[in-house]
Amino acid sequence: MRYLATLAALALPLAPAFAQDSAKPAVEPKPAALVADGLPDVPADLPATTRPYMENRGAGFVGWNPVDKSMLISTRFANTTQIHRVATPMGARQQLTFEAEPVGSGAWSPKSADIMLVQKDIGGNEFYQIYALKDGRLELLTDGKSRNGFNAWSKDGTLLAYTSTRRNGRDSDIYAMNPRDPASNRMIAQVAGGGWAINDFAPDKSWALVSQYVSVQKADLFRLDLATGAMTPIGDHKKMVAQGGAEFAPDGTIWMTSDEGSDFQRLGTLDPATGKFTAKGPAEKWDVETFDIADDGSFIAYAVNEAGMSKLRLLDPTSGAVRTVDLPAGIIGGVSVAPWGEIGISFTSARSAADVYSVDPKTLKVTRWTQSETGGLDPLKNVEPELVKVKSFDGLEVSGFLYRPDPAKFPGKRPLIMNVHGGPEGQSRPGFLGRSNYLINELGIAVFYPNVRGSTGYGKTFVSLDNGPFKREDSVKDMGAFLDQFAKDKALDATRFGLTGGSYGGYMCYAAATHYADKLRANLCVVAISNFVTFLENTQEYRRDLRRVEYGDERDPVQRKKLMEISPLTRVADIKKPLFVVTGANDPRVPASEADQIVAAVRKNGGTAWHLVGTNEGHGFAKKENVDYNFWASLLFWKQYLLN
Repeated sequence: MRYLATLAALALPLAPAFAQDSAKPAVEPKPAALVADGLPDVPADLPATTRPYMENRGAGFVGWNPVDKSMLISTRFANTTQIHRVATPMGARQQLTFEAEPVGSGAWSPKSADIMLVQKDIGGNEFYQIYALKDGRLELLTDGKSRNGFNAWSKDGTLLAYTSTRRNGRDSDIYAMNPRDPASNRMIAQVAGGGWAINDFAPDKSWALVSQYVSVQKADLFRLDLATGAMTPIGDHKKMVAQGGAEFAPDGTIWMTSDEGSDFQRLGTLDPATGKFTAKGPAEKWDVETFDIADDGSFIAYAVNEAGMSKLRLLDPTSGAVRTVDLPAGIIGGVSVAPWGEIGISFTSARSAADVYSVDPKTLKVTRWTQSETGGLDPLKNVEPELVKVKSFDGLEVSGFLYRPDPAKFPGKRPLIMNVHGGPEGQSRPGFLGRSNYLINELGIAVFYPNVRGSTGYGKTFVSLDNGPFKREDSVKDMGAFLDQFAKDKALDATRFGLTGGSYGGYMCYAAATHYADKLRANLCVVAISNFVTFLENTQEYRRDLRRVEYGDERDPVQRKKLMEISPLTRVADIKKPLFVVTGANDPRVPASEADQIVAAVRKNGGTAWHLVGTNEGHGFAKKENVDYNFWASLLFWKQYLLN
């Protein structure tokens, strides 16, 4: 790969420091793994200016230790996120993994906690391997080559279920092993496709619940006989139903979420013999996004996504009574009930970095376990977002979250950056913005996070409105509706609008650059699709069919023609404003070639295209030194092309 060749080129000997040109401004050293093509150097004073915003960190709940009642959390103290142990609320964060690559997931074995497993990849390639952590070292349990996915422990902690593409690099076959004895590893079921997982083992371990994710609108369940490998469908797989989180209660009842008979995911029970889903608890008007069952079956903790804000509720499965935990407006993640009943969660908001908490199921008292650093800045001074709603071209209401800078500090009309989420089955939610607060608090830039059609969180009808090549640009038109609305806002400067986004949001960034060149000053596009046909042909094989369901099938001549028509590369001549492209060289989802071809085309047309490549990164930058440099480069881009 030419990026690596560039890095491998021999450098000229350095002159003594006293011989340097004193008139030349000092620059910030670029991380060795980054290739900066067409970018200016980062001035040495910029890191110092931004430093407090760069040193925030967050903590995510990973799991409980069933023996000593400590927590596993993920957080970062050096260059990458690692697994840490916290023994007591607000106790020290004891680091357990010490890898060069991020390690964000791990789990103790149930019951005995005699072995801990973690999962990691190399250079962001997402070919995850599963390891046992022993004495600070990781012992490889999988083949070291294929893509593997940690699925579930059996309740007694003797069996681990996982998926692997080792057979052919494409299909996620189902395996099980006792991780204490890697020789016990065996394939249980050979499958076709990449969306498979074991959700849970039956209490007697004779069978398991298996799900096949087909799309955001459809997931099918199966009963897998662990002795024979026979797979029996549960329910009618002809139905377009999204379901998830299937889990056994202690009495053998299967709980899950499903949108059958509803526009939203509801919590309920499943009859494995008939496939009938029965909703339980109050009729929520929003998605139930995650849940966990107490070991004694006395309650179920679940989180509801209400217009982007989370509510944590406890359901008594016997009486149907529901209690709501008193939490501030924010986002909940990682709901997990400990064997003794305590509920572990992650929580973040605009004014609170992600941290870990527990909830007493009897009193509903919330206890904080970590308090992540925010670079010495007071997070309570961060602005809260306002919810913005507009009618799009066809009358559909779309919304998003707008963060405005302090008008007292920044009077007059302010510039705006629209930041589009990926997925497209994703959702922008009002969490902690981290270093992006610098844009708002120090540069006076308003930042807007839209949820265009196709976003999750607003029901299965809304999420389907961008499916396939013939509806794809309807979501692009939603961005236009927001731009038109903001152009009328007396506090915003319509001559200084910019747009950014990553992954699918990166495609939207390119699309906006072609469709709204007259409304945007600059575009910063990250790990982005530039041509749907070449993307579908070159994305990793294990995920290709899953993406065809969303975007369209490039093998069909009619769809291929439309996919080419709507691809930004086809309309690259319409890109008139400066472009900044950020790429992970090891990206398995959106190959680096997607960036290469549009950068080359823009430059061929005489346009401006900065290009930053992380040779040790994948679908987005994960290593702090790379993330920091990327941010500083983006500040130079916005200052030059948006603020000036």
